[in-house]
Amino acid sequence: MNKEKIAILADSGSDVPQDFVAENQIFTLPLKVIYPEGEYVDKLEISTDQVIQRMPGEIPTTSLPDGQAIIRVFDEIKAAGYEKVIAVTISSGLSGTCNMVRLMAEEYPSLEIFVLDTKNIGIASGLQAIRAVELVNAGLPYGEICDQLTNEVPRNKVFFSVATLEYLQKGGRIGLVTAILGTALKLNPIISCNDEGVYYTVAKSRGRAKSLAKTMELVKQTVGSHQKYRLAVAHAGAEDEARAILHQLEKILPHTVEPILFGEISPALVVHTGPELIGIGVQVLD
Repeated sequence: MNKEKIAILADSGSDVPQDFVAENQIFTLPLKVIYPEGEYVDKLEISTDQVIQRMPGEIPTTSLPDGQAIIRVFDEIKAAGYEKVIAVTISSGLSGTCNMVRLMAEEYPSLEIFVLDTKNIGIASGLQAIRAVELVNAGLPYGEICDQLTNEVPRNKVFFSVATLEYLQKGGRIGLVTAILGTALKLNPIISCNDEGVYYTVAKSRGRAKSLAKTMELVKQTVGSHQKYRLAVAHAGAEDEARAILHQLEKILPHTVEPILFGEISPALVVHTGPELIGIGVQVLD
């Protein structure tokens, strides 16, 4: 039910699984991956595997969508017959995308546009786009949906284990990680976003296996006694490990709202995190 003609828009860094995007007509605003030879549209003109294959010899940069790209998506939404938009973006503490979309929304009066700063990254941001679809389908009024999504921002969490901090350092997105880790950069840190939407270290373990086990423990702690929640697993070049983790989560946390979502981290994000990343998103719903 979508009587108010509400469209959902998510930037590509939110990592909404592609099958969900297709099934629910979520509009996507792509980030850019930039190499010396040119720019590539995130997920459309370059894949995560292609970025990984060129590492570590070549580490590209990324950029947020420019104003013209954002206006083109707004035009597409309007042409499809929608009148209102909920735009879900990755954290303003990690990217200028949120502020750029807000700026362009002010210049586009023919659509009513609400921009949600998820204060999160990757699939944890995508979970709020999925939640937006759920609320629209439930028939809630537009203003109520916007308020509810804003209030639910703290209920979404991501934990990701990186193989190395090299790429976060080179990309300038290390946030509070360096200060906390000090010289112990050889440890496998588990990183999340704080209340301001900036990276910080939640825990650190020696070795990959212990780091992944600790990540699942943190997810279980976040779920706690809640009976209604949604989980998602995302990876960058580590599909077998990620699927094994998904199966373990199904055993230890059986009360999810639906099957655990599974997907790949976007090329633009893997630029800053490096290969072999595994992330788990948690969305508490009760």
